[in-house]
Amino acid sequence: MVTMLVFIATGFTGALTLSFLLRLLYRTVATPPSVTAHFSPKGGVTDAVVSELGRARREVLVLAYSFTSQPLSKALIDAKTRGVHVEIILDHSNETEPYSDLHYFLEQKLPPVIDAHHAIAHNKVMIIDGRTILTGSFNFTHQAENENAENLLVIKGHPDLVRLYRGNFEVHKEHARAAEAKVAPAVNPATRSAPGPAGKAGAAHQKVPAIHIDSVPKHAA
Repeated sequence: MVTMLVFIATGFTGALTLSFLLRLLYRTVATPPSVTAHFSPKGGVTDAVVSELGRARREVLVLAYSFTSQPLSKALIDAKTRGVHVEIILDHSNETEPYSDLHYFLEQKLPPVIDAHHAIAHNKVMIIDGRTILTGSFNFTHQAENENAENLLVIKGHPDLVRLYRGNFEVHKEHARAAEAKVAPAVNPATRSAPGPAGKAGAAHQKVPAIHIDSVPKHAA
């Protein structure tokens, strides 16, 4: 009925033009559903996360167990600097870990909050612009990229799943508290001069290509 009224009001050519413009607008605004898998060690997982953070325009929400990755912490600070709203919830172990980037975040005026409500706040999640979810076993650490066997999924265009993850973020935010750095940082947060793993050059690894998955369920169990 609506289509018929449009045809009558605008004529056949006008209706086709309007239909084309509406489809173009949808493709521009909507995020096509996709899932990409990345793997470590040295499979480019950190680069994939930095790339997604570089596209953030409105909001980044982070749930993290451990955070010692300089490229990722810098990407979050860069997002904040260009006006993106960034919130970070960390496990309480970061308060007593001298190599945690908690110190850097505090120095850069991006204070995380601490989830000490659980024995371990073991989530590894980023929600970007209400459209993209990053999650998997991959901790946001140097070791996860260079030494550990880890995985990361980049999920786009699944709004129902985003709502579930965002709801879970809000649950943890409600019982989180202000961060307290209880030990001195092992490096100067301003210079970020952390040493690499001592005495471990490591064998070279070929970068593992990302794997694209055709579909995922729209609703979580």
